[in-house]
Amino acid sequence: MATVLALDIGNTTTRFGLLDAASPSSEVTLLGSCEVTTHTPLTADEARIQLKQVLSELPVPQDAPLEGAILACVVPTLTDVWQRALAAVAPTRPLTVGPGLRSGIKLRFNDPSEVGPDRIADVVAARAAYGAPAVVVDLGTTTNFEAIDQTGSFYGGIIAPGVALGARSLAEAAARLPIIELRAPGRVLGRSTREAMQSGVVLGEAARIDGLLDAVLDELAGAGDKGRAGRQGDAHASRDAQADVPVILTGEHAAAIATLLRRPVIVDDALTLRGLALLWQSNQR
Repeated sequence: MATVLALDIGNTTTRFGLLDAASPSSEVTLLGSCEVTTHTPLTADEARIQLKQVLSELPVPQDAPLEGAILACVVPTLTDVWQRALAAVAPTRPLTVGPGLRSGIKLRFNDPSEVGPDRIADVVAARAAYGAPAVVVDLGTTTNFEAIDQTGSFYGGIIAPGVALGARSLAEAAARLPIIELRAPGRVLGRSTREAMQSGVVLGEAARIDGLLDAVLDELAGAGDKGRAGRQGDAHASRDAQADVPVILTGEHAAAIATLLRRPVIVDDALTLRGLALLWQSNQR
């Protein structure tokens, strides 16, 4: 057993995961996790104290002490803070996802350094668990789509406002609109302001994901504008190819949104943390 601490620092929440990443040939297993609110600004001492508190709650095996740590951080001002905090508890130099860290994934981006570390972790874990092609939808502060093509490359993606951000923006920008609970209403056409907002925000998010998934899968299948103008048989082949591509939902709102989508999807709450452990694993060689 090789016990690894993975940190996924997001704009809204910070996730800590303890994983068994014994060897590159073995599966990564999540032993335990917890989630706290992301605070900024934060000092290195505050991060270190929080980290020690979290470790006291996570199930660190007595016969397998912590062997390493890895960090994915999308808040630039917190990266150095958490690197120093991790260095205080990890027996080896903590790894940080970014340029210079081996991922084994070809990034088909104009500037690969722009790609968020959490998105790279998602792609690494999705390809390992579900193969290629595949599509990940990560529902957090933003709603991110990550498309993996049939060669296993990170083909491209989409970044859109997240469901909670959409609800908050509505309430902040319109004086008479309240803060709402993020749940699907019983009907599409709301009979109160809250119901109407829930329909627009929650059902609207599901409709947006459905529509974008159609376009993403169409592009992955090589059936863009050319394919749609082609023969009827080509259209059938494209639909068959789309149906075979796994769609993985992860993030805070994944389970709730999954029930509202037209197509079957896989909900994988630990995807990003497993991806981080796999990245740690592949950089031990």
